[in-house]
Amino acid sequence: MKRFAILVFGLVAYAVAMASLVYAIGFIGNIFVPKTIDSGPVSPLSEAVIINVVLLTIFAVQHSVMARPAFKSFLTRFISAPAERSVYVLLSGLILWLLFWQWRPMTTEVWRIENEILVLALWTLYFAGWALVVFSTFLISHTDLFGLKQVLTNWTGQPVPAPEFKTPLFYKFVRHPIYFGMLLVFWAAPVMTLGHLLFSIATTGYILIGATLEERDLISVFGDKYRDYRRQVSMLIPWPWKG
Repeated sequence: MKRFAILVFGLVAYAVAMASLVYAIGFIGNIFVPKTIDSGPVSPLSEAVIINVVLLTIFAVQHSVMARPAFKSFLTRFISAPAERSVYVLLSGLILWLLFWQWRPMTTEVWRIENEILVLALWTLYFAGWALVVFSTFLISHTDLFGLKQVLTNWTGQPVPAPEFKTPLFYKFVRHPIYFGMLLVFWAAPVMTLGHLLFSIATTGYILIGATLEERDLISVFGDKYRDYRRQVSMLIPWPWKG
């Protein structure tokens, strides 16, 4: 029963996370969904800034703190180890839903692109960014990133495989293609409002900090293999002639 409960919990966490990512496509792009980054009741600017910064801070702190090995070790003193990643995934998804719900639009325009060719190019980059994010998760291990491998192997009684260092396809050109894809998503905007700009600046800052912390953890796991990789491949922006 415990294994079954962990499996169900992992599946629910995965569903919540996937739903939040699908909604994020519409939320950031101002398309398809009822509440977007630039829609909804308008609050006074100072109130909107404070609320939005708090929401973004909650998102960043949860993602950064819960991803650290020390916190994982602490958490698994209270929950089963196979469920640890699913807890992270579930909280990430719920915090995104909180951000979608409580986000305050700041609709003053910073720029608006009118040229149809440039607009098309930006929309292409936007959707290409999302495609890169999703595809890159499968290049390494989609099921591992979202906690499915852990709960499935626990359900079947198999041991979780040891981490394996590999650099498939996009990882040969940039160390963090998922983060690169997200940067395209955040900044490829034909219309950039103050709210969207705040979101993009904050999430870019989180990516820079998160990638640095993540690389420190990867070095502790893979040692010189990752150090050599870091010397040869750029961190966030594809830079083919590095190394």
